[in-house]
Amino acid sequence: MAGNLLYGLLCIRLLPIGEYAKFVVVFAIQGSLIVLMDIGISGSLAPLVGERIDDLQLIADYLASLRQIAHLLFFVAIPITIVAYPLLVRNRHWKYQVVAAMVVIVLISTWFARVAAAYGAVLILRRDRKHFYRAQIISSYGTLALLGIFVAFHWLNAFVAILINVAGVIWIAGDYFLRARKLLGVAGRASKEKCTAIMQLTLPAVPGVIFYALQGQITVLLITIFGRTEAVASVGALCRFVQIFWLPSQMNGVLVEPYFSRLAKTRLKINYLLVVTIAVACGGGATVLAWAFPGLFLWALGPKYAGFRTEVVLVILSGAMGLVSSAMATMNSSRRFVYYSFVLSNIILTLLVETALIWKVVLSTVEAVLWFNIAAGLPCLTINTLVGLYGLARGGRRVAGVDNHLE
Repeated sequence: MAGNLLYGLLCIRLLPIGEYAKFVVVFAIQGSLIVLMDIGISGSLAPLVGERIDDLQLIADYLASLRQIAHLLFFVAIPITIVAYPLLVRNRHWKYQVVAAMVVIVLISTWFARVAAAYGAVLILRRDRKHFYRAQIISSYGTLALLGIFVAFHWLNAFVAILINVAGVIWIAGDYFLRARKLLGVAGRASKEKCTAIMQLTLPAVPGVIFYALQGQITVLLITIFGRTEAVASVGALCRFVQIFWLPSQMNGVLVEPYFSRLAKTRLKINYLLVVTIAVACGGGATVLAWAFPGLFLWALGPKYAGFRTEVVLVILSGAMGLVSSAMATMNSSRRFVYYSFVLSNIILTLLVETALIWKVVLSTVEAVLWFNIAAGLPCLTINTLVGLYGLARGGRRVAGVDNHLE
């Protein structure tokens, strides 16, 4: 959303570089942890329900089963975060009280982000998009208002900026939770059968999801390990421009996934090609704009980051590749184009590329890490394309006990 992008850009301008680095690391780890806690189960709701969106008890039962699995994943994530986070930031030389506070904030914000994802999926399934977006708009502009108040009283620091952002996540989670309960009107019952169906559908994608929980934040993770604090802040600031692609990317879950999960097979190929074409046009246009007018983007970051003219083009190109790849991944998932062989191929190819780059390239500079990110994204883009072609030709996976109307 525009409000979130503006909030991030204001934090870049207002916070000193060392303070903004803390902001960057917290939300990078949060992003990875959200993916690990979900492992794709929230996205399974639409393809599992399919055309039966009026069966409220069915949706509630699947939601209860999703919640049961998510609780287990969260308790697994807690000790991993407590151990891994201090190891990741050990070269930053932050006080242990600061790191401990970061760990607590990451766990709390991740929990509420997971709640928002699960119950937000219900709103999309029930076609209550107005409320879905309204909650995000209120959160975005509410956090901007709070930021303005703290700036006016000179109370702003890294933790204040982080906690304001977390407050916005909690608002969305609570709003989606209450709205979803009202829309369903029935209590869900978790069952072994539905948990099995969820896991059967998502299991082939789990290795890839776990892998890309780290891969999605690879630029920040690498610069945090190998680079200086100033470089961490710079990468985080530049990567804010990836949020330009958030609005079209959000359409994946709001419009693309539910639409393709119900789409008749006879209309699938032409619509699949249309969505890919739109994603390529949006991503390509943004990349050309960044190449022609890098100063336009750098002005938004402020004078502290004015020298990154090449780097801003690399970030936009990376975001464009992610936009196309995520559009195809969403369509593939909604049609159950999920296959072990492609997931494993994706992981192996990406690891080979990354290993070669880590061996040959010094990853202590901003530009080197951004080139690394682009190269590491190529296998994912390629595999998603191959999965789409294979799925369109052969059809999606069949899941026991689930309506296989997509075939």
